[in-house]
Amino acid sequence: MDRGTFIQHEGRPAVRFERTYAHPVERIWQAVATPEGLAHWFPSRVELEPHTGGKITFSDDPNTEPTAGTILAFEPPLRLAFSWGGDELRFDLEPVDAHHCRLTLINVLEARDTAARNAAGWSVCLAELGKHLSGAPVDGPHSEAAEPWRPLYDEYVASGMPYGAAIPGAPSGA
Repeated sequence: MDRGTFIQHEGRPAVRFERTYAHPVERIWQAVATPEGLAHWFPSRVELEPHTGGKITFSDDPNTEPTAGTILAFEPPLRLAFSWGGDELRFDLEPVDAHHCRLTLINVLEARDTAARNAAGWSVCLAELGKHLSGAPVDGPHSEAAEPWRPLYDEYVASGMPYGAAIPGAPSGA
């Protein structure tokens, strides 16, 4: 499984993940581009205006304050991109065949030192997405049943991924 890589995306630091799911592209689109689908695995509650230039809001994350962004691309069922703070999140979907879809998630980072932190978070979230798509019970990335974040973070740091940014919800110096 792709655990994510640190890349440069259009001259900016980013983390990139790729997953292939045994579902048609329309099913994956529903999971990554609608508030109902995102509710199962995304770290915040999301509301969005489904068009390029629309508003997207993030709330109910126990580690961050509510915030808003802008939909940068809305091209059903293949592409969703939006701003989130100083970051950008891009979901690109590619049908492999009638029953499989490849999802590429790219988190374009505002700061290089957030790479390991964000990669660990997206690893947890994508594990929850995988459970949701398989029909398994899902309690979300902040639940006790989710994959633990800290060991993933430590793995990314040990692998040389940039780190050092503050960790939301953690005591200072953690």
